[in-house]
Amino acid sequence: MIKEFQEFIARGNVMDLAVGVIIGGAFGLIVSSLVDDVVMPIVGMIFRGGVDFSNYFLPLSGGVTANTLAAAREQGAVLAYGNFITVLINFLILAWIIFLMVKMVNNMRRKLERQEQVSDVPPAPPADVALLTEIRDLLARRPS
Repeated sequence: MIKEFQEFIARGNVMDLAVGVIIGGAFGLIVSSLVDDVVMPIVGMIFRGGVDFSNYFLPLSGGVTANTLAAAREQGAVLAYGNFITVLINFLILAWIIFLMVKMVNNMRRKLERQEQVSDVPPAPPADVALLTEIRDLLARRPS
C-alpha cells in the first residue's frame, strides 16, 4: 500500500496539481489584496465619498443598531451586501487575469504548432537531385 501511494505521488500530474493549488492560493491572496487595498478604496471614493464597501449592510432584525459590519453581526442577522460587492469585484479581476493568461498560453501554443508544421515539411531537394530523380523515374517507366 505504501508503494502504491509512492507511485501515485510520483506521477507528474499529482505534483503539477499540488503546485497549481499552492500557486493559485497565493495568487488569490494577491488578488484579494489588490481588490481590498487598491481597487475598493478607489471605487468607494468615486461612488460614496471615500467610504469602504466592507461595512455596507442591511439589518435583518430590529435589534441591529451598529455602524460597522462586525458589530452588527454580533447584534443580529445582517445582509452584508458590501462584502458581496467586494468579493464580486475580486472574482471579476481574477477571472480577467486568468482569461488573459489562458489567451497568452493559447497564442504560444498556436505559434509553436505553426513552427512545428513548417519544420515538418521536408525541404525541397536541390535542382540537380530533382533532375536526377526525374530521369530515374522516366527510365523506370520505359518498357524494356
